[in-house]
Amino acid sequence: MGHRLTQIATRTGDDGSTGLGDGTRTQKDSLRIAALGDVDELNSVIGLLLTEPLPPDVSAALIDIQHDLFDLGAELCIPGYENVTEAQIARLDELLKAHNDTLPRLAEFILPGGSRAAALAHLARTVCRRAERTVVALAHQEPMRAIGRQYLNRLSDLMFVLARVLNRHAGGTDVLWQRGAKRE
Repeated sequence: MGHRLTQIATRTGDDGSTGLGDGTRTQKDSLRIAALGDVDELNSVIGLLLTEPLPPDVSAALIDIQHDLFDLGAELCIPGYENVTEAQIARLDELLKAHNDTLPRLAEFILPGGSRAAALAHLARTVCRRAERTVVALAHQEPMRAIGRQYLNRLSDLMFVLARVLNRHAGGTDVLWQRGAKRE
């Protein structure tokens, strides 16, 4: 694992480059840095979601996910480094099944919204999808393990399910999309 920063303002990035965990430098607008930024933004949105009143099991899962996202960040920061495991994806699959089994069947598309916590879960879902797209684009340019992409794909699904769970936790329901004629 790379060195941890003790000095934050190094000025080495003033030229538009940034250091990777293996000591090499790359441009700040590279796909690798974009992927790192998207994963970091996702982690920040989940951190914001964690400031809301949440069921304890959801809070615990989100904290584990934040650590997983740092593991994914390590893989992105150090080319060739392997840090995300199949067990982490399996945990997401278990969470998906457990939470989805408590929800009514979907009959219509859902709009992002409802409670503040659910809206933040939807925001996390959309940032997660962007991170996934950036990781896929990076994999077209550089060798990447599929596991990071798979983790993000499962996580975006989980965030959708958690948004539904959080609306119910707040005493509400899903915000259903209504076709144009039904809105009038």
